[in-house]
Amino acid sequence: MQPATVPAVTFHTRVRNEAVGGPNPFEWKDVTSAEIFGGRTIVLFAVPGAFTPACSDQHLPGYEQHADEFAALGIDQVVCLSVNDAFVMYQWARSKDITKVFMLPDGNGDFTRQMGMLVKRGRQGMGMRSWRYAMHVEDGTIRQLFVEPGFRDDPPGVGLTVSDAGTMLAYLKARSG
Repeated sequence: MQPATVPAVTFHTRVRNEAVGGPNPFEWKDVTSAEIFGGRTIVLFAVPGAFTPACSDQHLPGYEQHADEFAALGIDQVVCLSVNDAFVMYQWARSKDITKVFMLPDGNGDFTRQMGMLVKRGRQGMGMRSWRYAMHVEDGTIRQLFVEPGFRDDPPGVGLTVSDAGTMLAYLKARSG
């Protein structure tokens, strides 16, 4: 059973700071769930892994492509979450020219675990990962959750049928209409 509100966790992120200088002008910044979700309307989608085929070719690009439509429907920010570290999330976004979706690293899987979405992907050598899902959140309250069917450990793959950008857009349009 998923929680009615987003879990209260601290995410370990990296942010650009030109004062740091050099070829890697980033510094660590802890960001809490309250800072991300508090007083805001968020669409978050979670993926099994950065650089994986469906995540890289369909899921992430779909949300990036429709980011302006989400904003027009009152979404303050579109967030991509993965059980990967900040370095991987940054390089993945860079490799896909992602500029509108906020890349949120859940490196320890704390948020994912508390969402009830942490699964074993040991057969693929991926360790613990997020199940694929998307949710609409208002001020920390989960208003709608789209979870891909077949939730289980060690699936051969995780489909992309209900957590895609098109499904979320259709839901938000119906809700506002």
